[in-house]
Amino acid sequence: MKINLYWLGWLLLFLGASVRGLAQTPDVFRSEYMLMPKNDAEAKLSRLKLVFNMPIKVGGSDLVILGSEYNMMNYDLLRETSFDNEKFETFHVVDFNMAYVMQHNADWRFVGVITPRLSSTLNNRLGQGDFSVNATIGAIMDRPNIEKPTRLVLGVAYNSSVAVRIPLPVVYYEKRFHPNWAYVIGAPKSGLKYYFNDKHMLQTEFILDGYYVNLQNTIILPESGIASSISTSAALAAVGYQYTIAKNMFVYGYVGHTMFQDGVLRDSNRNEIFTLNDAPSLYFRSGFRIGI
Repeated sequence: MKINLYWLGWLLLFLGASVRGLAQTPDVFRSEYMLMPKNDAEAKLSRLKLVFNMPIKVGGSDLVILGSEYNMMNYDLLRETSFDNEKFETFHVVDFNMAYVMQHNADWRFVGVITPRLSSTLNNRLGQGDFSVNATIGAIMDRPNIEKPTRLVLGVAYNSSVAVRIPLPVVYYEKRFHPNWAYVIGAPKSGLKYYFNDKHMLQTEFILDGYYVNLQNTIILPESGIASSISTSAALAAVGYQYTIAKNMFVYGYVGHTMFQDGVLRDSNRNEIFTLNDAPSLYFRSGFRIGI
């Protein structure tokens, strides 16, 4: 079981980093708060997310998108341990996104994304272990104005922070098969959408999410070694509501429960040496966003 959790955890981290930037239309601005309250492992996780993107039109219809995404996580381990929990109580993930979108024809666009990433507890001065680079190339087929609007994404992504550093495929498919209904198949998100009208929408989600963060202050575990990084990965189901304030401006809220969760400390070879949190948890997320 441990082996399966290990590889599933790294797969979630990869999928969350690669598909998120390709499959969905980027936001100009997003502010979001997520909470997983205290569970049976006496662990609590919260996250503040801020996203900024600036699309710049080049040539006839191509785009350059420059932006960033900041995530601040608070990991509260409320049970007693043999080490100082404050060394990883707050950690930070900052992505700097640089994308080029080339319009091939009315339906197809080619996309290339380079994402330098800082992921660290930021206890000390920055070092080599705090940085990584992700890269994704792909093609997007977008047909929003047909009877059943459809989006398909095919691509290849490379993430330098995962255990298996090889390019992996990206696939995402979304279709509005009825005036009120749409489905999404992909990662990090799959689900169903129900549109009451242009203002109100309900959505079910199956989400894959995860982070890998460098520990600037290592943690000595007498029985298992020295921890130099922390990773958290989860698969969860949620249902939510989105309200359209104005064109491309939304507020939303979701409630759900984890189906899988694994928060662990890892050594310098990225082996799991201590489990922080593997118990089920409730999940809450709300935010405000402005789309492009």
